[in-house]
Amino acid sequence: MVTVPWVVLATGGDASAIGEMSRKYIEDGLGWSWTPARVRKAILDRSTNVAVIREASGLAGFGIMEYVDQKAHLALLGVDPRWRRQGRGSLLLGWLEKCADTAGIGCIQVEARCDNPGAVAFYKSQGYREVRRILGYYGGVLEAVQLAKNLWGRHQCDPH
Repeated sequence: MVTVPWVVLATGGDASAIGEMSRKYIEDGLGWSWTPARVRKAILDRSTNVAVIREASGLAGFGIMEYVDQKAHLALLGVDPRWRRQGRGSLLLGWLEKCADTAGIGCIQVEARCDNPGAVAFYKSQGYREVRRILGYYGGVLEAVQLAKNLWGRHQCDPH
C-alpha cells in the first residue's frame, strides 16, 4: 500500500523539530538563527505560513513562507535526508506556492547557499530562475544564490 504524504500547517509542537532540522541540514556551519523560539514566532505570525509533512518516524520536511506586500519569501525549506528525492520537497513547495497564489501574490523569492548546488538545482527544476548572487548573505561569510519564480508567468519577478 502506498501512502501519500499530507502537507499541513505546523503547530507549536513542531517548532523544536523544525529548528533542529534547520540547524542540522540548512544552517550547518553558520550558527543557528532559526531556533525553536524563532520558529514558534513564525508559526504564530499571521503573515507567515509554516507547513510540515509528518511521517510515522517524525517530521519529514517543512517550509516557511513569509508574505510582504506583493511578494512572498521562502525563508526555509528542509527535508530530512531519509525522505529526500521522494517528492516531499516538491509537495511542500507546491503547497506554499498555492498559498501565495491564493493570497494574490505571484512573485516568490528564495535564497540558497552557494555551497549547496543540490538546492539550487532543485529550485531551478521547480521553475525558479537565478536572479543574483549576494555576497556574505549567510552570517557575513557565505554567498547566497537568490532565485525567483513568477507564478503567473506574465512578467519576471523583481525580488529586490
